Formats: sequence, C-alpha cells, structure tokens
Amino acid sequence: MNKKENNHVVMAQGIVKEYREDKVPVKALRGIDLTIDEGEFTAIVGPSGSGKTTFLNVISGLDDATGGSVRLSGKLLSEMSGKELSDFRRDNIGFIFQSNNLIPVLTVEENVEYVMLLQGVPKKERHERVKKILADLGLEDMADRRPNRLSGGQQQRAGVARAMVSKPALVLADEPTASLDSEAAESLMEIMRELNEKSKITFIFSTHDQRVMKKARRLIVLKDGKVDRDEVKG
Repeated sequence: MNKKENNHVVMAQGIVKEYREDKVPVKALRGIDLTIDEGEFTAIVGPSGSGKTTFLNVISGLDDATGGSVRLSGKLLSEMSGKELSDFRRDNIGFIFQSNNLIPVLTVEENVEYVMLLQGVPKKERHERVKKILADLGLEDMADRRPNRLSGGQQQRAGVARAMVSKPALVLADEPTASLDSEAAESLMEIMRELNEKSKITFIFSTHDQRVMKKARRLIVLKDGKVDRDEVKG
C-alpha cells in the first residue's frame, strides 16, 4: 500500500465527465471537488442518474475524466500508461460488486487469493491471509465450496474477503447490498464497518440503500453531477 500524501487516499479536483448521446453532450459529473482520507467509511448517495457510479469509475481509473484531476494515494492517474494504471489499480483498489462477480469454477479460497496470485505473493503468505480474512468474515468452514453452494449473503462476504485480502489503500463498493435481504445486508454492513475500523482501509460505497447510509460515517450526496451535501456523521 502506497504512502498517502496528507492521508488523502482520494483527491478529486474539478472532475467533469461528459458523454455523448446521439451527438448531444451529456454531463454526468459537473465539477466535483472531494478529498477522502485514510480509514474513511463513506457513502456516495443520490438518485439514479446523479453520477454515483460514474464518480467511482473515474476515481478508480476505469473511466477517464473529461476535465479535472484525480490523485489516488498521491499518484496522478492521468500520468499513468494503461499498464501502469492497471497494475496500480490491482495493487491499490479492491472492488465489491452488486453481483459479487465470483469466478464460478473456483472455490472460495481460490477466488479470494486470485489477486494475490497476480501480485506474486508467496503461497504460504497467500494461505495465511486467506485463512485470516475468511475467519474474520465467518467463512472459515466454506473455503473449499464453490460460489453456487453459498447463500447470497455468503457470496457477498466472499467478495468482501477478495477485495480486502490484498490490503489495498481503497475498497470501492457499488450497491453491494442491492441483492440482499435486510438481515444479510445489515450483517454485511456491520462486518465491513468492523473490518474498516481494524484495518484502516478506506471504504467508499455508491448506494441509495438506507441500510448502507445508516452505517456510513460520511454521506456525500450527489445531485445532477454535483456535490449537493457533504455530511460527517457523529
């Protein structure tokens, strides 16, 4: 994990993102200035079309900003080549998806260790890290199961384990509770908040789920591609 200048994991300055629909320009983001610090547990909220997912895609380098700049752990994304950005994202960002995106032919253990394989982490260390994170998430007895033998909540917890096991600077979660019932969603959010407190890994959620908002310590409300409200909860 790279050292973060002034503890800012994300520094977004003047972010504009413009798409073209039938040759007509559409601004998804309209000049967003935000800093998100090490250890935050922050939710980006707002109605559909407010720019939540676009903002996550831009700050992770999955999509280029039309204007403005993004620094992640002090590194300016626009200065990186495609491979540099891909390697940087692999080593610094964990992703949690709405549909978990687990590889169906791999076991839970194999899914969780996959990023560390790409990073070249030695086998013994991979095994130790996977064992610990699965225990933290209550999945220690399910390491040899394939995803289709897990409940929806267990699959999402496996996704959280995969996102966190490589010790990234930042975990981005796009609507992680959308497919879960209330009990599974509450349990998942409580586990993630506890892991955030222990690890100091920064979490940023894109959501309109009240269950996520309730657990977040900071709410950033987007409206029409701009920051409408930025609230730190007590």
